[in-house]
Amino acid sequence: MQERLAIISIGGNTLIRRGDSGAIQEQFEHTRAATEHISKLIKMGYKIVLTHGNGPIVGNIFIRNEAAKNIIPPMPLYICDADSEGGIGFMIQQTLYNQFKRIDKVRDVATIITQVVVDRNDPAFSNPTKPIGPYYTKEEAGILKREKGWTIIEDSRRGHRRVVPSPKPLRIIEGRVIKMLAESGVIVIAAGGGGVPVLELQNGDLAGVDAVIDKDLATSLLAIETGAELFINLTQIDRVYVSFGKANQKGLERLNIAEARRHLNKGEFAPGSMGPKIEAAIEFLEAGGREVLITSPELLGKAMDGKAGTRIYR
Repeated sequence: MQERLAIISIGGNTLIRRGDSGAIQEQFEHTRAATEHISKLIKMGYKIVLTHGNGPIVGNIFIRNEAAKNIIPPMPLYICDADSEGGIGFMIQQTLYNQFKRIDKVRDVATIITQVVVDRNDPAFSNPTKPIGPYYTKEEAGILKREKGWTIIEDSRRGHRRVVPSPKPLRIIEGRVIKMLAESGVIVIAAGGGGVPVLELQNGDLAGVDAVIDKDLATSLLAIETGAELFINLTQIDRVYVSFGKANQKGLERLNIAEARRHLNKGEFAPGSMGPKIEAAIEFLEAGGREVLITSPELLGKAMDGKAGTRIYR
């Protein structure tokens, strides 16, 4: 049987969960839990590309930056993005190696630090909205605005916080090599945290830019560029819901593109939560993808058997 290509996205909040200390032992344990079903997909005839979120982790890297700024020069945000890709990729690589070794089915696994082209004229650059890093006092925020030109807002009355642009991903520089590796049987970890945002300069050179790309939209783009037929989005909840969190909430087992767009336009899916996942699903399917599956890591096996999760189709 010819092996098919599936792209699997692991949410950043599944690696550091609410209430966690953030210790590396916790992160490894959550990574093991999130990846333990990958071998089952291989047995089903899939080649695999993995992406992941980096939300809490890249924020912690940024906080370390700020804490040590009087000792070593702080790194720009796009370097923090690259650092998180490498660190999380390492955890996933080692975890998968150990899991495959136990079942005598060792596969090559590689992490690709992924550059993702964005448009310098994207409206997101004039309207930063993505909070990142520590909370500051009003006085500290004023100094940072003057000295570094940051955009800082008051965040939920907990203090002042930097916000950065979240531009739309346009092209993945390493897309060709990711596809080549995946087709040769390598499990590829790529576009972590949405990838490292870069601008294409007039002379064709690339330059990093301080921004955070939405992980789901970057995964959808990567799925399109690599020709994946299945897009699996692993998140903290078991499936997609309408009226989520209300007394009349309803889980959705199956829906087509038109139904997904109708619910999205009605405001059923929060912009910072399920909304981008549904947008990414629609984009992938309209570009020729076959199916999207949204579920939690622990339910992936059941979801592949049609007994859990939400399936979105053309």
